[in-house]
Amino acid sequence: MRGKWMTLAATLGFATLPAVLGAQVGEQKFQSELRLDAIFARSSAIEAAYGFTVPAGTYMRSGLVAGIGVGRHGVEGRTDLIGRFSLDPFRQSRWAPYAGAGVSGRYRSELDGGSRAYLLVFLGIEGPLPLGERAGWVPAFEVGLGGGGRVGVAFRRGVNARR
Repeated sequence: MRGKWMTLAATLGFATLPAVLGAQVGEQKFQSELRLDAIFARSSAIEAAYGFTVPAGTYMRSGLVAGIGVGRHGVEGRTDLIGRFSLDPFRQSRWAPYAGAGVSGRYRSELDGGSRAYLLVFLGIEGPLPLGERAGWVPAFEVGLGGGGRVGVAFRRGVNARR
C-alpha cells in the first residue's frame, strides 16, 4: 500500500515539474501596445496612444485604443473600439499582414469640427519577436481610414506563440 502512494506521489511530481520549471508557458491573453498615429483630414492630428486586445477567436483579437495628441487648434483625443483579423495567428512567418475594422471617436475643439464618431478600417503588418525570444515587443505598421486617412506605428507586447 505504501508503495502505491509513493508511486502516485512521484507520478504527480513529475507531471507538474515542467510547469513549475517554466517549460510549459501559458498562453498570454492580454496584449498591450504603444502607438504613434498621424491622422490626415480637414483637421489633421498627431497622437500617442495606448491600446490593448484580447482573443476573440483563433484569428481575431478585439480591443480598445485611447490616444491624445495635438490637432490644428490644440489638444485632441480619440478612442477606437477595434477587431483585428490576423492572417498568421501562430507566428509561422516573421512578418504577417492583418486587417481590422471598428468605430473611432475623435474629440476635438469646435474649430476642428467637434467630437464625432467614425467607422474605422485599416490594414497592417506585424513584425517578428526578437530573435530567439518567446516574448518581447514587436513592431507593426498600419494604414487606414477613420476620421481621415491614418498612418500608424505600433509596438505590441508579443504574445507567446501567437499574434
